[in-house]
Amino acid sequence: MSKLPIPDLGSYLREQRENAQMSLRQLADVAGVSNPYLSQIERGLKRPSAEILQQIAKGLQVSAESLYVRAGILDERVADHEPSAGRDVLSAIAGDPVLTDRQRAVLVDIYQSFVASGAATTENKPQTRTTTSRATRPTKSVKTQKET
Repeated sequence: MSKLPIPDLGSYLREQRENAQMSLRQLADVAGVSNPYLSQIERGLKRPSAEILQQIAKGLQVSAESLYVRAGILDERVADHEPSAGRDVLSAIAGDPVLTDRQRAVLVDIYQSFVASGAATTENKPQTRTTTSRATRPTKSVKTQKET
């Protein structure tokens, strides 16, 4: 990940916080991070994890995906074209406290490569067979020897 998006992320967070008319301390409390840490993020000195970004997004009432794009965690092209189910998958990955940042990044890369290759589209999903219960199946006429 490049270091370029960090100042952009910090200024974006500050702008969103000010638009929400929240103080740095208020957002830090709501997001569950320390006031100095949030200040360092806003100034571009610290790179927050995806989990912290999700907490900040909830506090600001903005989409976590927009913060992931600003932080360079998520490719903007994928975020713009991702169906809502895909955004749910990415949010679940980002918000899983068990995963490390490296594991999250790898899972996002794998998921995005499947989506990009079309492996996750409905065209490639296996077809399911519908079955008919015995009671509604047409019955074959069985001829007995007397009928023939």
